[in-house]
Order: sequence, then structure tokens, then C-alpha cells
Amino acid sequence: MTKRERVLNAMQNKPVDKLPMGFWYHFSPDEDLGQQTVEEHLKLYREADMDFIKVMCDGYFNYPNPFIETVASAEDWFGMTPMGENSAYIRGQVERVKAVVEAVGKECCVFYNVFCPMSLMRFGTNEEILMGHLKKNRAAVCHAFEVIGQDIKTLIRLLITEAGCDGIYYCVQNAEQFRFTADEYREIVRPAELSVLEYANTLSKNNILHCCGWAGDKNRIEVWQDYPSAAVNWAVYVEQMSLGEGKVFFGDRCVLGGFDNRKTGVLYSGSREEIEAETVKIVREAGVRGVMIGADCTLPSDIATERFRWVREKLDSLAE
Repeated sequence: MTKRERVLNAMQNKPVDKLPMGFWYHFSPDEDLGQQTVEEHLKLYREADMDFIKVMCDGYFNYPNPFIETVASAEDWFGMTPMGENSAYIRGQVERVKAVVEAVGKECCVFYNVFCPMSLMRFGTNEEILMGHLKKNRAAVCHAFEVIGQDIKTLIRLLITEAGCDGIYYCVQNAEQFRFTADEYREIVRPAELSVLEYANTLSKNNILHCCGWAGDKNRIEVWQDYPSAAVNWAVYVEQMSLGEGKVFFGDRCVLGGFDNRKTGVLYSGSREEIEAETVKIVREAGVRGVMIGADCTLPSDIATERFRWVREKLDSLAE
């Protein structure tokens, strides 16, 4: 079975010869290093013998719509319009993914990290402005979410139809328990956020939902339970929900993860024996149908690549 077949089978809850595996980290989060970024993705993929590539959006966290600099009050958000498909922000990301896809051909699946509208707005402004303006004029901010969502949809269309990406790794955030009630989240954040994912699903059936626990705070993860996707990845250790439990919670969809992504976790700091034992533990708990092994989220960039190979080799031995 090829790497591509293995991943697609897992995402469809079909049998695999061995469990697919994929890990990732940032190469240069604040800047686009062009071809060097492409080469770093390919190097990690090949050295760690991953089954798929998740291309990072390093250099594109900040949503650089020039209108943002003109915003003085909450009501101003009603005036924002999309940047469009010819913006450097969108074209740069498409070209990165296209280069990765061309390098690996049909050898493996390639997914691209896409953030939800509220997160891009938070990156493009700051926490204080975003939450403050939401309190002053919710409708105006929600309009901005929709506009950002239009740019995200354009990006996704080009990633899949032009760059050849197999699907997106859709990162949803902002459901921390301190930020919104579940009802508030569904009313304020869900419409624009879900619209993006539903649009992505019209272009590819192989999209991954990432319920991000980036801040270490528990999310109201139930607000994402019915978001449609082929696979789901969440912070097992933050949410205190194992892969097996999550498979039930998310309606028997394919699940991705299992390892703690933090420096205190076994994958980063444990011995080879401890990592192998953790791999066995995860597989025994989650099973072998509709399961892909990975981490809760992005790993520290100074992690030794050999640690991923230890997981790969143990998964190989379990399949023998």
C-alpha cells in the first residue's frame, strides 16, 4: 500500500496495512523563506518517513488586509472588503503548496494549514481590539469575519484546484471556556467559520478539522462536534479526551493525533523506549481503523527528527 493509499483509506475508515503517521513544526513562523521553506518541508517528510505532509502557513499568520490600518471604531469593520485572489498573501501560499505538491507528485497526500476567520482577524489586529470591538458592535465584527472568510475560500479554491493540494488542515480556535459560552460561540463565530469548512468540502472530501488547544486552556469542544470533515485532530492532553474517546465523540470519523506536542511530553523529552511504549499505548486505546498517529498540535521546532522515526518503526513492527 502506498503512503497516499494508506492515508486516504484511514480517512475513509477503511483497512490499512499499517497506521499512517505525520508530525509537523514551524520552520520560520514570522516570514516566508520561499524555496527554503519548501525544502524544509520535504526534508522533514523524507527524513522522518512521514505518510503525509502538512504544509505550514509560516509567514502568513498575519492577515494583511490594508483596511485594518484604517479602523478606528468597531463600526468601521462594516467597510472592509476582501483582498482577492491576486493579493500577495494568497498567491504566496498557493505557490508554496504548488512547489511541495510538484516535488512529491502522487507519492503522498499534501494538506495545507488554514486558520479560521476569527483567528486571522485576531492575528491581524490583537486580542484587545477584537474582543473590545465585539462588545461594542458585534454585527460589524461578524461582517469582518465574513469578509475574511471570503479570502480564505479563495485561498482554499486555489490551493486545491491550482496547487493540487489534497485538502486543508482547518484550524479552529477561540472556543476557550473563558472567552465565550457555547451559545455565544455558535452565534458569533460559527457562521463564518463553518461556511469556510463547508465550502472546502465542496472542493475536497479529504479535509482535516483541527480543534486547536494552542493556549493550553480547555475549549468548549462541543461547539465543533458537528463540523463536517473527513478527519479530526484535537489536543488530547488539553481536552483530556483520548483518541478512542474522540472517535466516539466525533461520530466515528477518522482521528489524528495521540502524542502530547509540548516539551514536557514523551515525544519531545522521553527515551526511545518510552516513545515506543507510548506508541503501543495509543494504538491499543484507539484501535487501527480510521486512526492516524500524530500530535496534539505543532511540535517544538528543535525536536530531533529521529524521534519521529522511532514512532514510525514501532508502528511498522506492530503491523507485522
